[in-house]
Amino acid sequence: MTRLTDRIPYQAIVDRPKLTLPDGKGMAVWVILNVEEWQIERPMPRTVLPPPMGQPLLPDVPNWSWHEYGMRSGFWRQHKALTDRRIPTTLAINGNVCKSYPRVAQAALDAGWEFMGHGHLQGPMHKLEDQQAAIHAAIDGIEAFCGRRPTSWESPGLTETDETLDLLAANGVKNVADWVIDDLPETIQTPSGPVTTLPYTVENNDIAVHALQGHPASEFLNRGRDQFDRLYAEGADSARIMAISVHPYITGVPHRIRYLEELLDYVKGHDRVAWMTGAGIGDWYRAEMARLIEAGDLAEAYFCGDDVLSVGAMDALAEA
Repeated sequence: MTRLTDRIPYQAIVDRPKLTLPDGKGMAVWVILNVEEWQIERPMPRTVLPPPMGQPLLPDVPNWSWHEYGMRSGFWRQHKALTDRRIPTTLAINGNVCKSYPRVAQAALDAGWEFMGHGHLQGPMHKLEDQQAAIHAAIDGIEAFCGRRPTSWESPGLTETDETLDLLAANGVKNVADWVIDDLPETIQTPSGPVTTLPYTVENNDIAVHALQGHPASEFLNRGRDQFDRLYAEGADSARIMAISVHPYITGVPHRIRYLEELLDYVKGHDRVAWMTGAGIGDWYRAEMARLIEAGDLAEAYFCGDDVLSVGAMDALAEA
């Protein structure tokens, strides 16, 4: 039986071909702002307060309110931080947020942000009764609101079943952020054609830093700055990509927002940075692979003795 990981064979980053970002930049940075719908009649995706006497209760008002604060207040601090700095942003959005929080969705649309599918409602893909219907609902809902279908996707909690990639590709998704395996994109095969992995993050992610690891507010800046410095230095030799992932109810709160702002300012203070969206990264990477294929450089630098891409996959990349 073929495993899901067999679709994406191992390759060492030191063996990969040199990739060139637009305008001679050495590093791409993309910001992902995650907006979700938590339904009060269901168990919460995560909690900040344990239930009294250890017994989960529904409705879970305090933990629903924790997230709801982000949608009502925290989002607007992050929106201002990003729009004031004119930073291209990828909005990872539950499809139903376009209906349940249209004010939030409209602000992102007016700012020109990319809408990246993030499920229909917040919850793991494994728990869906009809995964295909949920993907359809999310993509169709975003298209109805934006006027265009999303080409990028981040599953809730980065969760996937064996069928998720195939269903996404069949619905026109070209880029997925669930596979956090490299500082550069990679290619995963599906029956509907190749899908590009986007270098997302579970480390430079405010959920991990604060909600899970319990670090002080300043850690988001410290970790992000250290991550940036190393990737920026490595980008002098070949392109590197850094993700900054945030949630309104985490870094949108008053005692943390300044550290997100300071991290954005720190990154903006460096010249060799290309601010990109998820879709922009995917388009760039496929163009780079096509360029290397056409130049005849990919076989020696990219295969490293193994058929990382099939001939059919190479043709698909060249035509993408």
